[in-house]
Amino acid sequence: MRKLAVITAFGGINAAGRSSAHHAYKRLVLDELGSQQQQATLNALAQSMNLPLNGDAVWREQIINGTLVRGWDNIDWDASAVPFHQPFTDSDGTPCWRLSHKRLAVQSAGQTPKGFDPAALYPSHHHPRGLQMAVYAASDALGQLGMNWDAIRQRLQPDEIAVYAGSAMGQLDGNGHGGMLQSSLLGKRTSSKQCALGLSEMPADFINAYVLGNVGATGSMVGACATFLYNLKVALDDIQSGRRRLVIVGNSEAPLTPEIVEGYSAMTALITEQKLRDLDGLNTGQTPDFRRASRPFGHNGGFTIAESAQFFVLCDDELALELGLTIHAAVGDVFVNADGYKKSISNPGVGNYLTMGKAMAEARRWLGEDALRHGSFVQAHGSSTPANRTTESHIFSKLAGAFNIQNWPVTAVKAHLGHSIAAASADQLLMSLGSWANHMIPGITTTTEIADDVHQQGLNILLQHQPINAEKMPLAFINAKGFGGNNASGFFVSPQQTHKLLAHKYGPQRWKDYLSRNEFIQQQAQDYDQNMTAGKIKPRYCFGENVLEPQDLQISDSEIRIKGWEQAVSL
Repeated sequence: MRKLAVITAFGGINAAGRSSAHHAYKRLVLDELGSQQQQATLNALAQSMNLPLNGDAVWREQIINGTLVRGWDNIDWDASAVPFHQPFTDSDGTPCWRLSHKRLAVQSAGQTPKGFDPAALYPSHHHPRGLQMAVYAASDALGQLGMNWDAIRQRLQPDEIAVYAGSAMGQLDGNGHGGMLQSSLLGKRTSSKQCALGLSEMPADFINAYVLGNVGATGSMVGACATFLYNLKVALDDIQSGRRRLVIVGNSEAPLTPEIVEGYSAMTALITEQKLRDLDGLNTGQTPDFRRASRPFGHNGGFTIAESAQFFVLCDDELALELGLTIHAAVGDVFVNADGYKKSISNPGVGNYLTMGKAMAEARRWLGEDALRHGSFVQAHGSSTPANRTTESHIFSKLAGAFNIQNWPVTAVKAHLGHSIAAASADQLLMSLGSWANHMIPGITTTTEIADDVHQQGLNILLQHQPINAEKMPLAFINAKGFGGNNASGFFVSPQQTHKLLAHKYGPQRWKDYLSRNEFIQQQAQDYDQNMTAGKIKPRYCFGENVLEPQDLQISDSEIRIKGWEQAVSL
């Protein structure tokens, strides 16, 4: 049987809150949960928002209003008075500039919960926000592992570990490339950190240097809105080849700066305040429903930009069983294809038909015809643009017909979270794991009706949360469509089905031993969640600790031993 890459932990932060223990997922389906689960998730959100725990009805409303897609409320700049230099000609006819202010046309975004400030959680001196979020998210994933990181790494050779992470936009706030480019115009000095910290692969670098102490493989593969799946493909190939046994893969994107918002708005890609009014028939001056700014497959007018940082810990199946790590899903395969010749770099093309078709065919080879036709669902890219709703729905409908699928469940979590660029498909994966764990697929509840130009034959586009039997829903497809023709699609196998595959592969006794070891791991993960909600845990940030020097290496012609590692690097 093939070697499986299994997801053994996940963590992060997005507009729905903290990812571990499925809290971000539970925020999306909060009203469908029992009272105990609701309270636990509200408390987890309260902790990230710097609110007291176990509050009253007003407290609950404050949390609900301060999460998911909404009007601007968690930024350090004023979206109603953004400074800019306005050109004018003086009385002598000389071109001049004067400082002015304007209200952004875009007045909504998928922001992290109101009050969440990763900079306050560790010594984040001059770190761009995307790197602050990366430290938080990677630490959250490690916490959910249920096993001390230093104990895990001693079970592995140093080069059996890898980190693949980054951001599509780079770090463009004042502490990154944005500040570097603006400094001379603002009469400020360019700092020594802005250039280096602004690089797009810096989330991986930060995790290596300050969270893991990793000396194994590292890197970032950028593919616009498909970036996470690109990195996941590299991680999957590494594990299946045996080059790595544990890979941390993810993305951190913090694009909520006036310049980036204006850039996407200039492309007419974003939903503006006025477009929302037009969609809902409101008069000028009436406040639109920003909560419903993102409406995948409905009557919409552009995507809603968002911030997110998500990380997943992948292991080969043998290591997961050896350590007793919890298995949340298996990564089936990821496929990447370009569009060929294009009329416009931003328009979709044919590559996504190839990636989805390949993913569906391979999933059928894994689990059979019945699992594909009757036991799968789709997490669509679902960007909430008029072009996406027609083109992506045509892909799904055409392929559903080719594979003889009827009533294929399709959803899009950007309805609730917005579009976090590089981290978008990581958000989709996160919510798929939550769907299996809680037996419910979050629906596109911000869309009241499907637009007339959406292709629906063979599809069941979910406008409400959909209860499922996870035992009978073993497959999830995640789709990503990026500017420039960056298409990626992957399929994932439910934890329930993965357990069946591994129990068959390893036999009853080894599987029983694994389940016994996993009991302790699950308890440790629960303890982490409780302590995290109680505010007792800070991000793992190891600045200047155990720094390696050349004299810490023992070098021969067959191996290199590194101080602090029990196992050597084989040459």
